[in-house]
Amino acid sequence: MAASASSTSLKPSAASTNGLWLSQRRPLSTTFGVTALSFRRHRDQPRRFVVLSMDAKPTILVAEKLGEAGVKLLKEFANVDCSYNLSPEELCTKISLCDALIVRSATKVSREVFESSAGRLKVVGRAGVGIDNVDLAAATEHGCLVVNAPTANTVAAAEHGIALITAMARNIAQADASVKAGKWLRSKYVGVSLVGKTLAVMGFGKVGSEVARRAKGLGMNVIAHDPYAPADRARAIGVELVSFDEAIGTADFISLHMPLTAATSKILNDETFAKMKKGVRIVNVARGGVIDEDALVKAIDAGIVAQAALDVFTEEPPAKDSKLVQNENVIATPHLGASTMEAQEGVAIEIAEAVVGALKGELASTAVNAPMVPAQVLTELKPYVALSEKLGRLAVQLVAGGSGVKTVKVTYASARAPDDLDTRLLRAMITKGLIEPISSVFVNLVNADFTAKQRGIRITEERVTLDGSPENPLELIQVQIANVESKFHSAMSDSGEIKVEGHVKDGVPHLTKVGSFEVDVSLEGSIILCRQVDQPGMIGKVGSILGEENVNVSFMTVGRIAPRKQAVMAIGVDEEPSKAALRRIGEISAVEELVYLKL
Repeated sequence: MAASASSTSLKPSAASTNGLWLSQRRPLSTTFGVTALSFRRHRDQPRRFVVLSMDAKPTILVAEKLGEAGVKLLKEFANVDCSYNLSPEELCTKISLCDALIVRSATKVSREVFESSAGRLKVVGRAGVGIDNVDLAAATEHGCLVVNAPTANTVAAAEHGIALITAMARNIAQADASVKAGKWLRSKYVGVSLVGKTLAVMGFGKVGSEVARRAKGLGMNVIAHDPYAPADRARAIGVELVSFDEAIGTADFISLHMPLTAATSKILNDETFAKMKKGVRIVNVARGGVIDEDALVKAIDAGIVAQAALDVFTEEPPAKDSKLVQNENVIATPHLGASTMEAQEGVAIEIAEAVVGALKGELASTAVNAPMVPAQVLTELKPYVALSEKLGRLAVQLVAGGSGVKTVKVTYASARAPDDLDTRLLRAMITKGLIEPISSVFVNLVNADFTAKQRGIRITEERVTLDGSPENPLELIQVQIANVESKFHSAMSDSGEIKVEGHVKDGVPHLTKVGSFEVDVSLEGSIILCRQVDQPGMIGKVGSILGEENVNVSFMTVGRIAPRKQAVMAIGVDEEPSKAALRRIGEISAVEELVYLKL
């Protein structure tokens, strides 16, 4: 058995955040209360309840035009407000009444928008790929999930890129304008062939790789630059991955498909244009900001760049007197990359499904500011996600009042290799379980690490590699809280930490260990834990008391040190027992301590 550990140091902060996203299909607009009742013999604690309405539909603001199929899907689930062309002030005013916001590229979702939402905004959906118009840092701090629609417009954007390449090579736009002006200038608009020319695809993601496929079909030699692209995917298409300087220095055509980030902003500038082959032709269907537009004008005037075909601009729409747009060697289109009927409907459906799914509490495979987990992995991890949150909830409810939770250790045991197990999602749900029962803050996949850091919680993770078949992603998850006192002494391990452990059996989370005691109880309801002297009739006595209270027992298991010695009884219950019933159980002579834990 081999173990590897990693840790995240979290410093305390007095700040707070208001986010809301309840996991595992609980509606985001719903809050649930946590009841904790514990006592050692003849002692109980008051119950705490939070009760909110669960009937209200969420409200979704659609701030830019969305395909009818997407709007119809949204209306089946929520109240939909389609309000277009809102000013920043109008958007900030409206947003406090909305649970979700859907935008395209024109609407800026700034920090002020998230602050104005006062914690109600739970999901921002970007109907498209790029999310540079959304303040991701602010979204994360406010616990707001950001999702996009990365696949529906891929083909449309790639086709537009190819259309611009061919139109530019054959001067289609200029020749068309000339003929319509009554001219017939055949010799002026002699073009260049694409066959045998080298195309450099800058950014080899979904759109870039589709452009490469089509360019190969046109007889072009395709190279690509992308520091994150897997070499095997490039080889499968027949594309060679090269360095940035080699790509721009050898290409006859350059097609841009990278996102706009701090690293890519104005990546084509005076310095990079100087490294290009004279007469290069440039296409941009990505983001306008990746090109220094003033530098491009100079490069065209100097003959370094023969032509440019641009679908996107730093400022949209560009100024009417823009030297770049008015240049006769530039073809300009008004951000049409995704503008096909098929793509518009596809994007509308994709983003509507992502937003509705997120509002339902489902895990989003298109989340931008949360751990990116493929859909098939989400499906496999789903029961372990539930287990993680419930173990966190159990552990923190075992902490005695006044004990601050600062140090948490999570152990994952699996037969899979460490690289084959991404635990970020599980850690986020454990954090959610740890913080929500003792805080008014709602924690989700988005803000879990941020919220833990604010509260000075240091979470370490250890992965234990087991021998055996890796059929299941995990064999067990263990949560330990150090340097605290416990309201249920038996939950303390031999080394002095509160320890709970669980696994998934037949798709259902089970608690398998409390402290040093082995148990086996389903985590489908709530749990009563009692330490007792192991003797005949205990199960019957406890069961009779619960039966008289009409409390249904789903599971009951006893873990003991040895016959007639100390034992821990774990009882899964579907209903909450009354304080009187719990007191009666605690008054049984053999019961030494008792705790009721609400899941």
